[in-house]
Amino acid sequence: MPMRKIRHRLTSALAAAAALATLFAWSATQSAEAFPASSKQTVLNYLRSVSGNHIISGQHNKEPASSPGQYTQQVKDVTGQYPGLWGGDLMFAAADVANRQRVVDQAKTEWANGSLVALTWHVCPPTGGSTCAFEGGVKSNISAAQFSQIITDGTALNTAWKRRLDEAVPYLQQLKNAGVPVLFRPLHEMNESWNWWGNRPGANGSARLYQITRDYLAGTKGLDNLIWVWNVQDNPAGGWSNYYPGDHYVDVVSLDVWYKNHPSSADYQQMRSIAGTKPMALAEMGKMPTASLLESQPQWAWFMMWSEQLRGNNTNAEIQAAYFHSRVLNQGEITLPSSSGGGTGSSTGAITGFGSKCVDVRASGTANGTAVQLYTCATGVAQTWTAPGDGTLRNPGSGRCLDVSGAGTANGTPVQIWDCNGSGAQQWQYDSSTRALRNPASGRCLDVTGNTSADGTRLQIWDCTGGANQQWSLPS
Repeated sequence: MPMRKIRHRLTSALAAAAALATLFAWSATQSAEAFPASSKQTVLNYLRSVSGNHIISGQHNKEPASSPGQYTQQVKDVTGQYPGLWGGDLMFAAADVANRQRVVDQAKTEWANGSLVALTWHVCPPTGGSTCAFEGGVKSNISAAQFSQIITDGTALNTAWKRRLDEAVPYLQQLKNAGVPVLFRPLHEMNESWNWWGNRPGANGSARLYQITRDYLAGTKGLDNLIWVWNVQDNPAGGWSNYYPGDHYVDVVSLDVWYKNHPSSADYQQMRSIAGTKPMALAEMGKMPTASLLESQPQWAWFMMWSEQLRGNNTNAEIQAAYFHSRVLNQGEITLPSSSGGGTGSSTGAITGFGSKCVDVRASGTANGTAVQLYTCATGVAQTWTAPGDGTLRNPGSGRCLDVSGAGTANGTPVQIWDCNGSGAQQWQYDSSTRALRNPASGRCLDVTGNTSADGTRLQIWDCTGGANQQWSLPS
């Protein structure tokens, strides 16, 4: 098992870096046990579990594609550790497109070493060739008429866009075959005008192109390893929700922070209002997050430092302070389950808890919104639960899932059964050491109201305390 990093209060940043580089010199070969082949849901469950209490460190690696790990190595040089998230790009220039295989190979290596994988794509417009320059290519404008054709099925430009996507499919398929889920961030900063796809709000704008892209890659091409990361920049004009493609199309919402060093509290709240129960992230930054940022904005699941900004805009002490912060998870500190189950097992039976009583669907109800309570254990459908491996707890008798009412996050929000929909309100993670069932979206635990074992006591979510009224045994 990987050794946990030692946290330091930095009194001398450069001295600490030298000491840590020696202490963790073995980490490049022994840092993290290789991640197992995993599904996208495994990573999404993990992101939900860390949101609110930890944040994953990330480092982007830009061109040249021939050196797809150069900036993560710089992190290691400064801190003695590798980031918990490696970022790469499918790129645009001819030499880099020719080296896409190097990028994919690096992604596989990073996953095997215990880092999550993220890819973006500075894609050339379908009005031109497969490769292009940044200026006048990725950074260019196309007419409203051309854009309209791109998002209209059957037109020449719509077909050209799908052929452009086809160029990436063999590389993304390799990652699927290797069991590597990818935090995929296409058409990023879509509220900005520097790129050809951006600055087109509304249902028939940039968001529609995002929908088409997901429908094609995930639906037509079957790339179900892609975790779809939607992205805007911290443009002070706001109105970011005008670019949102909809919950069905987005797995993670993310913000690039370039107008200022760090997102403001208003930025944070705007992103939270869009995200709802979905994980959210800082997908590009030029300045390392500080302790005060991590404390005041705890829901960010990861941060990604932009390539040359790592050393160009941060001192060694600032980099070290971020990587050594107690909230920050680096390579070797991320633990994924061996299946997509989110830690709840895969057996069917009763869930027992406080007073040796069972989790029970009131009156064996089957309707959406039926209360879930504590009741004397007995055979029957009301107390039968199964964990299918996707993070949910399902009641086969009703065909519905254990659900936090209204996707609430406040203490005292009751639980119920509801149609299974894969939302954060229906995700549960079991800690075998504390026997707690935690809902990552709220950060709270399944709790017996009022600490009483009387039959019919309603179950709720509450701050995780480790108390007997939050201890459960899942079916074996």
